[in-house]
Amino acid sequence: MAHYAKISDQNIVEQVIVVSNEDELKDGIESEEQGIAFCQSLFGKNTKWKKTSYNGKIRGNYAGIGYAYDPAKDVFVPPKPYPSWILNDKNQWSPPIPYPDDGKMYAWKEETQSWLEVVMPANLEGMSLEKSFRDMTPEELVRNNT
Repeated sequence: MAHYAKISDQNIVEQVIVVSNEDELKDGIESEEQGIAFCQSLFGKNTKWKKTSYNGKIRGNYAGIGYAYDPAKDVFVPPKPYPSWILNDKNQWSPPIPYPDDGKMYAWKEETQSWLEVVMPANLEGMSLEKSFRDMTPEELVRNNT
């Protein structure tokens, strides 16, 4: 099975579909051109499609809805998670401060440009995890690590 991403005029992924291997064959050989023609036969000749793959061997990242297609690099780029993050050479967004490597869990806080340690409640006895997390405020779930 192959996957194809429908690209808007602004180069944003709008849809990803599965195409059978048979619909991608041209003279018995896998052909992206044939796969695109198949997609256009379903969604219209004026639609723009690019092949994508789960393993990232085609166009850097597996395309997802909201991803950008960069025609200059011929790659899919995920949405930018925070304004301060920078696109690295692997077309992934990197924080300005590396994720701590001490084995703890952290969440990024854009306002302070810092990682916040995610902490578990001290005593969960008699509480369901679903209820305890749902009822906790963000401040209760994180602890500033700076």
